[in-house]
Amino acid sequence: MTASTKNTKIIYWLTTGLLAAFILPGIFFAGSKMALEGTAHLGLPLWFHWELSIGKFIGGLILILPFFPKRIKEWAYVAFGIDFISAAIALLAVDGPSGMWYFPVICLVMLIISYITYHQLKEH
Repeated sequence: MTASTKNTKIIYWLTTGLLAAFILPGIFFAGSKMALEGTAHLGLPLWFHWELSIGKFIGGLILILPFFPKRIKEWAYVAFGIDFISAAIALLAVDGPSGMWYFPVICLVMLIISYITYHQLKEH
């Protein structure tokens, strides 16, 4: 394994691991008062909150577990990209620039880095 491949692998697992650490535990707090109030604050329906919570958990597993096929992982990356972009837009629309809109943007950047390094590793 070359030094470049080793660095790519470290960056991939660091970004993917951080995303998983943020995404996966969310399912255990989906019914919390804070999570439900956050969904209501954005004007989103309760059914969407549950759909998104379950979908994010499944997508997080797909990203972190290595046995999922490449095409399935691609769709998980797309779904999270849409989710993070939509979250940033929703937070900006409701709370304005002083809100937490930048957090989904940070997650999107980590997702992009994870995606790029995932493909670099698949080429080797």
